[in-house]
Amino acid sequence: MTARPHRLLATLALSLALGFAAAPVAGAADALSTAKAAGQIGERPDGLLGPVGSPAPAVNALIERINAERLVRYREAAGRSGRPLAEVQAVAGLKLIEATPTGQYVLDAAGRWRRK
Repeated sequence: MTARPHRLLATLALSLALGFAAAPVAGAADALSTAKAAGQIGERPDGLLGPVGSPAPAVNALIERINAERLVRYREAAGRSGRPLAEVQAVAGLKLIEATPTGQYVLDAAGRWRRK
């Protein structure tokens, strides 16, 4: 097996291991969904959330809480898979951005928020 298919399989295994593990715990899911639909929160390529504009302090607190939960899960996945944390986050970020509904915000490669 060449290095390229091996890397593809490793990435696939990692993404399956994540299994959208970045989903927020119960209770935060509704608040996150509402804030994303209102354009206050967007997905970043590193698998974390970011504030779009200057949201209220409660929205910033929600972002911090969910990002902390996501980082715990990303570190666990990195440990299980033997992949670097940054790679785990990049795979998760890609999956989360792909799953973001049309009209919600994502951070592009240039560091600008754009509606999907």
